[in-house]
Amino acid sequence: MTSRIAEKRDGQRLALIDAAERAILRDGLAGLKARDLAAEIGVSLGAIYNIVEDLDELALRVASRTLSRLDAALEAAAEEAAGRLEPGREAAGRRLVAVALAYRRFASDNEQLWRALFDFARGGGRPPPDWAAGESMALFRHIRAPLIALMPDADDSARAVTSATLFSAVHGVVWLAFQKRLVAVPMDRLDAELERLVTAIAAGLR
Repeated sequence: MTSRIAEKRDGQRLALIDAAERAILRDGLAGLKARDLAAEIGVSLGAIYNIVEDLDELALRVASRTLSRLDAALEAAAEEAAGRLEPGREAAGRRLVAVALAYRRFASDNEQLWRALFDFARGGGRPPPDWAAGESMALFRHIRAPLIALMPDADDSARAVTSATLFSAVHGVVWLAFQKRLVAVPMDRLDAELERLVTAIAAGLR
């Protein structure tokens, strides 16, 4: 009996996360409405809060899926780039470029889910739980690994700071382009400018 109850709960959790993902794809985080989600998966409104703690947790569960897909996309791009060149500074620079371009492609192909990663703010100013924070930070390995070749004399702390700087630079360029702000890089030039930016940063690292 206990096993069947657990299986039912797991099925409801999966259905709820699926429904939440569809809602975000349609309307962004504003689409997460408990009553609508409950109706979609066929449970009472109160039953949702037996499946997840609150809508914040649900948003984080969807974000976890998004980060997993982003991780796979960055990994594939980095491996492809690394396979074409002998290990060294040039290969490391090309890996960083490949990761930046893969990040832009992922954002283009999954715009609402990608935006939700950065639009989300947990209620009450609470920090994300450890599991969610860990998943986010794990993606920085795609930047830190090439930096070992580009910054051989630096320690892990210095490379971590540079990883954050590189991510901020690439993300900022992509974010402004998608926002279509006055200072944004035109979409038809975005990949070329990202490549120029990351190549210049990589070349300047010592």
